Amino acid sequence: MNRPQIVWLRRDLRLADNPALYAAAIQGPVIAVYVLDDEAAGGHAYGGASRWWLHHSLQDLQANFAERGSRIILRRGDSVDALLQLAEETGAQTIHANRHYEPWWRKAQGRLAEQIDLQLYDGNFLLPPGAVKTGSGTPYKIYTPFSKATLEQFPPRDTLREPDCLTSPEDWPASDSLDDWNLLPTRPDWAGGLREFWEVGSAAAHERIDWWVDHVEDYDTGRNLPSQDTSSRISPHLHFGEISPVQIWHALKDRRSHGWKIYEKELIWRDYAQNVICQFPRYPIESYRDGFEAMQWRDPDKDEAAASDLEAWQKGQTGYPIVDAGMRQLWQTGWMHNRVRMIAASFLIKHLLIDWRHGEQWFWDTLVDADLASNATNWQWVAGTGVDSNMFVRIMAPLSQSEKFDAADYIREYVPELADLDEPYIHDPEDHGVLPDNYPAKIIGHREARERALAAYRVMKG
Repeated sequence: MNRPQIVWLRRDLRLADNPALYAAAIQGPVIAVYVLDDEAAGGHAYGGASRWWLHHSLQDLQANFAERGSRIILRRGDSVDALLQLAEETGAQTIHANRHYEPWWRKAQGRLAEQIDLQLYDGNFLLPPGAVKTGSGTPYKIYTPFSKATLEQFPPRDTLREPDCLTSPEDWPASDSLDDWNLLPTRPDWAGGLREFWEVGSAAAHERIDWWVDHVEDYDTGRNLPSQDTSSRISPHLHFGEISPVQIWHALKDRRSHGWKIYEKELIWRDYAQNVICQFPRYPIESYRDGFEAMQWRDPDKDEAAASDLEAWQKGQTGYPIVDAGMRQLWQTGWMHNRVRMIAASFLIKHLLIDWRHGEQWFWDTLVDADLASNATNWQWVAGTGVDSNMFVRIMAPLSQSEKFDAADYIREYVPELADLDEPYIHDPEDHGVLPDNYPAKIIGHREARERALAAYRVMKG
């Protein structure tokens, strides 16, 4: 029998359109392994919501492998050490993996390649990071020319079917039990809202795309209307690789709507964010624009008032209904509507004058779709600190945004204290004199917050 082929799974938890798995299955018996490596990522080890999703995604994939007479081996610890140990146990001489570009995975791939035959494949993006370059051969820093150049290289590669056969090794190596990893919350079990909101796994991902094919034409307007909830909600499936962006692109490529073209650019933005991380590995923890290191942020670690404001933002108790609805949706479901993410992020940075990195860390822990590249790129875009970003002085007005984008029903769903209020009062109950006793007043007025932010910006600019 041919030597077993190890397939190192990470954020590619699927059978179809998985280049590493497909190549390994051709060459011999497949030993698929997932290593839970919390140490490598440091401060970006999976947060609570992501760990909940990971448990159910692995559980789903285990069932899919079992239906094909195979299994997934689970190990915990340093990925490189665990994979080399597995190779020694099984006699495998080759490890197959789809490329990952987070700094810790690039480092692990380098270490592994020095000690064993590591075959890497491109499977997690529309085009491999680094494939889209300027005329001078350098990576793009700005999204718009990157997007244009990406479209000029389309179509992406064809999708791969799942392997025709998954041959088993003569002997299966030992595996951890998924339940022993304790990825699910128990004391307390705060995941009831996640269980109600989501179906996890590849089948659920493809069902969602089947639905989205008939609704993507409404995306141009729907992505800004939280009460209508006409966004794809495919992001966590995409993050964990239950479906690939190439599969999504081919499922939608024949649509002729403007909504699809806007959504296609969102998929390209995901590629762009990954290219940013490749160029600037410290992007999730350092502002790109040096001047912002001198910004007089209010520091929750040193300032009790700032700490109180940060906690109010996290709990959805700011007195701004659209912000509070978004933050409560995030806590309840592990997800937040696209438009509201921008409003909530802008509020933390500019209304509360708190460093974007506090928000990045909170989203990292609470989002089921928390992605290193996208999370950091989006936060730095809102903060005005990024390589390609909005200007800091453009300060979103959450109260007018709420009314403009018809967020009343969204607020009623996630802020039940305001459910009985009609429009326009629900958008700003304090200003209209109908503030319920059980809902907080604004922690800071919009005009006051705006003036404070602009003053801090002027000081920073000197």
